[in-house]
Amino acid sequence: MNKVFEVIMLLCFGLAWPFSIVKSYRSKTSEGKSLFFLMILVLGYISGIINKFVNTFDYVVFFYTFNLILVSADVVLYFRNSKIDKVKVSGLQ
Repeated sequence: MNKVFEVIMLLCFGLAWPFSIVKSYRSKTSEGKSLFFLMILVLGYISGIINKFVNTFDYVVFFYTFNLILVSADVVLYFRNSKIDKVKVSGLQ
């Protein structure tokens, strides 16, 4: 039963990330995003994956991996948007 609740938690987080990714992509700004927060999430998902390999490998590892991919996409967009922000700032001066 523990796995069911773990999967529900990961699904809830996972369903939120596509909205964040689309917003990041469309907004073309890194304002309102925290790289520190995103990296904490990356570390958390990596830790969950490692736990599954070390202790009890099961299908839940795929949900951790999926969420890690989504958060990593948002990290990539953060860096893309930071570059866009710098160009906007330098263009205003």
